[in-house]
Amino acid sequence: MNPVQIKPNIYWVGGIDWHLRNFHGYITPRGTTYNAYLIVDEQITLIDTVKDYLADEMLERISSVCDPSDIDYLVVNHVEMDHSGSVGRVMDVAPEATIVTSAKGREGLEHHYDAARWDFELIDSGEELSLGERSLTFVYTPMVHWPDSMVSYVQQESLLFSNDAFGQHIAGHERFDDEVGWDLLHEEAGKYYANIVMPYGMQVLRALQALEGLKIDMIAPSHGVIWRTFIEDLLDVYPRWAGHETNPEALIVYDTMWDSTRQLSTALRRGLEESGVPVKVRSLQTSHVSEIMTDVLSARAVLIGTPTLNNGMLPTVGAFLTYLRGLRPQNRIGFAFGSYGWGGQGAQEVAGFIESIGWDMPVDLMNVRYRPEVEQLEEAEAAGRKLGEAVNASE
Repeated sequence: MNPVQIKPNIYWVGGIDWHLRNFHGYITPRGTTYNAYLIVDEQITLIDTVKDYLADEMLERISSVCDPSDIDYLVVNHVEMDHSGSVGRVMDVAPEATIVTSAKGREGLEHHYDAARWDFELIDSGEELSLGERSLTFVYTPMVHWPDSMVSYVQQESLLFSNDAFGQHIAGHERFDDEVGWDLLHEEAGKYYANIVMPYGMQVLRALQALEGLKIDMIAPSHGVIWRTFIEDLLDVYPRWAGHETNPEALIVYDTMWDSTRQLSTALRRGLEESGVPVKVRSLQTSHVSEIMTDVLSARAVLIGTPTLNNGMLPTVGAFLTYLRGLRPQNRIGFAFGSYGWGGQGAQEVAGFIESIGWDMPVDLMNVRYRPEVEQLEEAEAAGRKLGEAVNASE
């Protein structure tokens, strides 16, 4: 339970959740961390807390540095329970501490806790709090990804406590990005962005603009490892994600009952590849929607296929589209395809969904009765080529 010093007299004191495999609907096969940070200065300051069941772990790490009862300030950057879940425990052991947060942060804490006995210091965006040799500057980042979200910056250390921004779900003994590697972190940071932050791209861009001009040589998020080596790479991809920029590639997502829709997906893939467009294929029988959203993050074209069941799409496809709608990816090319026995409504519903979210549909839907004939598979290849041309033309 040792703390980790990340800057002189600044420590990671969070909790490691080795067993977490589902984070409100998004699978986390690598677990996660809930990061809290302790600044030892004239005013001892704790930045955020951890999920409630890791409170003892956090307090044990703090105890290796100082007596937890000596904490003067508890900064709450965000009141979601994975970060504020141990606020009550901290205030029990440090009842004289002052909670530093925004007005919305206080409102959220009062909804979660019996907070009447706690002292609060409410801060505005851009306001500075002196800790002694160091000071904290606070920047509001509303809807990245809750209305109360903010970040804290230590100018003297060029250190940004970014809360949920720049996070990843990874449990491990490694605390820093260069101990893990960019390729894995790029994937996990992308998955985190795609499944949590994607709906708030405009707010992310505003937050990035608000942070421009700050010298930052370390970013300490509330999930995952701390960034110190790959910050430039990270700050290159985040505006691309926030701006819904994509790569010239395609993603095929489908489910199938009697293999007909799968056959169409294979023919579509062949046509796309003939156009020089890289393709990923995801079956909803074997891929979780949160994994698929990581592919949606970079794909310029998204092809969605379903058979018709009970006058509609398969429930797995409907669930994927519900998840997709909530995350609101923009600036994509869409295509609907499927198979049916008599009604044919499944693929039609997918096409209606694509239209409703504002994606371009340069190629009409393909809906095949029963099993596709050779000619229909050739038509699917041709549709794939047309979609490939549209992907290449949109660069």
